Amino acid sequence: MATSLPIRVRGACPHDCPDTCAWQVTVEEGRATWVIGDAEHPITRGTLCAKVNHFLDRVYSDERVLHPLRRSGPKGSGRFERVSWDAALTEIAAGLADRIERHGGETVLPFSYMGTQGLIQGSDAGSRFFGRIGATRLIRAVCGSTGSAGVQQAIGTNTGLVPEEIRHSRFIVLWGTNTIVTNVHLWPLIREAQAQGAHVVVIDPASTRTARSADWHVQPIPGTDTALAMGLMHVIVRDGLQDDDYLERHATGFADFAARLGEYTPERTSEICGVPAEEIERLAHAYASTPSSCIRLLVGMEHRGVGAETFRTIAYLPVVTGAWRHRGGGLLFMTVGMHWSALNGGPLERTDLVRPGTRSVNMVQLGRALTDPEMAPPVTALIVHGSNPVVTMPNQSLTIEGVRRDDLLSVVHEQFLTDTALHADYVLPATTQVEHLDVMWSWGHDYLTLNRPAVAPVGEAVSTSEFFRRLSSAMGLTDDYLHLSDEAMLDIALDSDELRGMGITRERLEGEGWARLSDDRGPTPFADGGFPTDDGRCAFVAPTRPVASSRTAEYPLHLISAKDSVHHLNSSYAHVPWHVKAAGELRVAIHPVDAATRGISDGDRVEVVNQRASVAAIAHLGDVRPGVVALPSGWARGSGGASANALTPDGLSDAGGGGDFHDAFVNVKPSI
Repeated sequence: MATSLPIRVRGACPHDCPDTCAWQVTVEEGRATWVIGDAEHPITRGTLCAKVNHFLDRVYSDERVLHPLRRSGPKGSGRFERVSWDAALTEIAAGLADRIERHGGETVLPFSYMGTQGLIQGSDAGSRFFGRIGATRLIRAVCGSTGSAGVQQAIGTNTGLVPEEIRHSRFIVLWGTNTIVTNVHLWPLIREAQAQGAHVVVIDPASTRTARSADWHVQPIPGTDTALAMGLMHVIVRDGLQDDDYLERHATGFADFAARLGEYTPERTSEICGVPAEEIERLAHAYASTPSSCIRLLVGMEHRGVGAETFRTIAYLPVVTGAWRHRGGGLLFMTVGMHWSALNGGPLERTDLVRPGTRSVNMVQLGRALTDPEMAPPVTALIVHGSNPVVTMPNQSLTIEGVRRDDLLSVVHEQFLTDTALHADYVLPATTQVEHLDVMWSWGHDYLTLNRPAVAPVGEAVSTSEFFRRLSSAMGLTDDYLHLSDEAMLDIALDSDELRGMGITRERLEGEGWARLSDDRGPTPFADGGFPTDDGRCAFVAPTRPVASSRTAEYPLHLISAKDSVHHLNSSYAHVPWHVKAAGELRVAIHPVDAATRGISDGDRVEVVNQRASVAAIAHLGDVRPGVVALPSGWARGSGGASANALTPDGLSDAGGGGDFHDAFVNVKPSI
């Protein structure tokens, strides 16, 4: 029998990451045999991260869910029995119909996030279904929304520079971002800038891989970044380094704002931030005296009660210095706005289906929603796709309490028996990225990428969009918009005048794999002002007084739930043996001085504790400043264990809907 020749299929990584790497999948005899980065992509340049290089280990893992499962033991026990798709959907539909009849549609709570970042298989896959049945709306704002709200308050958009422009910067401030780990494809562009004489500064309480690779590492106390930014601007204005012409032409409210800067002398700022006054002076002068200075922000620093205020205040710095005038100068943050303005997502999301007055639940407070006895109607059905909230949402213990409710109908569409799936009544098999069609937007670069299915779904797995088509049919819902094919959804998404004006069509994406979203703003988008605010000017608003710390004598250490390595970014690879081995045991970084006062040595088994939980870990001395400890944010420990999110609060930030889970304080004690 003749053997078919290998073929290569272009696609893109699905993970929640700014890089959205283009890849090629080699297929032999109907089986994917190799995934490599697409070397022709201008940003990702053929490189995949250490996890995604082994993506096929997930596709063909022995642990993968390949058939519908019905719970056969207590929730969390991991005991399931195989059932048919028809049986599962019939029972789920009956359970949903009964609950909706008794309580109304709001009794159903959808839950999804960025398990896949694609437009077709991500949130839009279920939004029309949930709108049709009148379900509670989920505020999907755990990441990126608070920082975006803050930057938009200042300059009207969260899109400043595009990544390629950082190669023209000559002073680069990586503020609260571990670029080498979480944004690996930006690092070569930074290195290009360094080769041309750029100076790289990292501002981070932890000694990350990026901090150790930079020219200068500034270590403030966590949560004091607003004060640090104000202190820098105090020095800049005191010493006449501001761009008065730019401020006069393109800013509003600066005089009142500048009056508040007097409160942030280097000495006072040092007391707040823990950064020496001399270092504050030196950083302010170095930044302001380099015209092409760029501040790079990502999302980790936003997760605080005043996260939006922090991002807004940092966004003022390039306005004060006039850095926006110069190529490579300004602020580099998100690019997602470029994608959403170009794509025709409205007909897919269909927010018009949501009835006026429909209640909303913030995903950060899932545990509250599932356990609140006063919520009316109660949440009696939870449908999860593209997310593992038991690990990824704050206040983990409360979330687990909620998903263990016997009266909660819980349906999880998943690839593995995650911590969340272990508590489900039904687990339905989901496709991976090499098995379905999608169009991939990016929040870290300006290229739209097409992901084409390389192989047929393994087992009985179906895409998220197909799951909702089947569930709609099981519930007797025949509306055309609930049964759109993936191909039809792709055509709708690409049906926009903006994309046509850029020459981006389905045919082009199928032929080339990706296309760059053209940006008519040019390389210096705000050189002449023109901020997309109501009046075209940057609006200066002074910060509130410093927020009182929740540090106590019992819990004196500030917890950073950090993305410290590629193996701890999320829980997506928690069932891949090589990944678990590479991740090793959970480790908590603690300063040697803090360890010594607690009788802790490097390698000791310890407990990280606060009023919410206790998390077992191995002590690692170093990598953080005194008064700070760091735990990996994406560690998955199974239903009986605890992650860093067992220790985090579930309050909300000051704008954008994000959470305050980095405002967590703990103690570390030797294990008994």
